[in-house]
Amino acid sequence: MRTDKKIHVGLLFGGNSSEHDVSKRSAHNIYDAMDKDRYEISLFMVTKDGYILSDASSRRIFDGEPEDTVVQEAMKAVDHGNPLAPVLNLSKERDIDVYFPIIHGNLGEDGTVQGLLRLLQKPYVGSGILASAISFDKDMTKQILTHNGIRNTKYVVVTPENKSQYSYETCRELLGELMFLKPANQGSSVGIHKATNAEEFESGLEDAFRYDFKVLVEQSIEQPEEVEVSILGNEHPEASKVGRIVVPKSDTFYDYNNKFVDASGVQFELPASISDDLAKEVQQMALDAYRVLGCRGMARIDFLVDHDEVPYFSEINTLPGFTNISLYPQLWEVSGLSYDKLIDKLIQLAGKEFQRRSKIHYDFTPLDAE
Repeated sequence: MRTDKKIHVGLLFGGNSSEHDVSKRSAHNIYDAMDKDRYEISLFMVTKDGYILSDASSRRIFDGEPEDTVVQEAMKAVDHGNPLAPVLNLSKERDIDVYFPIIHGNLGEDGTVQGLLRLLQKPYVGSGILASAISFDKDMTKQILTHNGIRNTKYVVVTPENKSQYSYETCRELLGELMFLKPANQGSSVGIHKATNAEEFESGLEDAFRYDFKVLVEQSIEQPEEVEVSILGNEHPEASKVGRIVVPKSDTFYDYNNKFVDASGVQFELPASISDDLAKEVQQMALDAYRVLGCRGMARIDFLVDHDEVPYFSEINTLPGFTNISLYPQLWEVSGLSYDKLIDKLIQLAGKEFQRRSKIHYDFTPLDAE
């Protein structure tokens, strides 16, 4: 990346997932935190239909114009017969030094935008294609963690094809009285349901199948504590201090509304008032998970802790939220790394990973020819 003048950052946000508006808020915070004396910033909002808007249109939305109005106007100028129409606006900014995707959920965390940016041969913040795709799929994540001896909850995977094999009674015998149903490829607690009887199980499964063709039915942890760790780095990642989420007793779990809409009823202990031994174990499990999944740049990793202080891996987010109530940047704040310095570090890590990967040969090259 250039060092003699401003670094030109392409900030990608939006997307066609349930986290579209969350991504917009994250992008606003990142933009506001970036040092404008160091960075030139181009904005690219991905519409709910998957089209990347120009910097000019994206700025209009950033400045408060109604999104629907701006999108409708932009779509009138699109050549819908061109198969590359959804991504053509990226070509209008030819000198981007590094991309910062902050698209949560579908298209952003599942490896899709990472594949696009790799085709563009540009550095980008966050994990690569494979690590993003695996980490986004809860089933694949748990398979890899289990293979590597990283503790996580017992589960079964239900699909439309095998649904008849997994009745409520069958799952109850395998997993216990209280179960959680989760779409395998979905984020922010969307489509998640608890089930304590056959009616809740069937209705939860029906709703979860709206979001994915693969649904995890997961063993519950009795009265769990929810703790989280922020990870930062490439080959040698670092863990933040551990944070704890205290959810009101009236709520069943830390849901979409708690995370992104109204956190007034939720308490965050930053850092968590837990034993040093538990904190160290959670941090080490998070680092181990980050490494075996092949992550780069950043991730927030969530854990459930049972009444015996035994932690279980719960979920990983490779492009965590940067909203005003998001825990990823807050955990680094209490660990001594300010918001603006965190952004600087992420951009530096993107450049370093790009340079590292550029040394890999994809065609046969004799050693004596190098």
